[in-house]
Amino acid sequence: MIQIRKSWYELLKDEFNKDYFKKLQEFLKEEYSTREIYPSEQNIFNALNHVPLDKIKVVIIGQDPYHEPNQAQGLSFSVPENVDIPPSLVNIMKEIEDDLHITCYKNGNLERWANQGVLLLNTVLTVRRGMANSHKDKGWEILTRRIIEIVGQREKPAVFMLWGSYAQSFAPLIAKQHLVLKAPHPSPLSAYRGFFGCKHFSKCNEFLIKNGESPIDWR
Repeated sequence: MIQIRKSWYELLKDEFNKDYFKKLQEFLKEEYSTREIYPSEQNIFNALNHVPLDKIKVVIIGQDPYHEPNQAQGLSFSVPENVDIPPSLVNIMKEIEDDLHITCYKNGNLERWANQGVLLLNTVLTVRRGMANSHKDKGWEILTRRIIEIVGQREKPAVFMLWGSYAQSFAPLIAKQHLVLKAPHPSPLSAYRGFFGCKHFSKCNEFLIKNGESPIDWR
């Protein structure tokens, strides 16, 4: 069932051999055969398959996939082009436009970011239809914590955007050479408490340029 870039498989193969992951695989086998689960099996590791470790410039941490039909595609905050843009992503785009004085594309497919080196990583990688957090505490968090740790200990600097207290709980895994940007979550419930005006996207690009990297085109 695992479709994962070879370089990431080599980095994570010890995890795949551990008991927690074997139990997770058994759970997922049953879930995918008896229920409607998102994203599709081939897209579970979409975030990793877009960006090898050495090409990561930015990490954006989400929680679990969207749980309504046709939304989840294995990238945090992202939806396919023909799907309505979810409220949190609407707010992310609003902040980008205000921060960088640009106009974002009017679709929610963030593969355009992933292809530039943005790791769009949910900490839980699967979900039942209509049931948010239904695959929480099944083992995904152990694996994704390890992924964040691997990137966080990489020598080459990157930018970590930690939105909301849950994402910010991963800050201790991130070494000092990286830029850690913290703000409230962009959801409508909290965006006005400091996400709007955080200027993370200009700060990110300034850091990348300072470290010899090309900036992200956030449109």
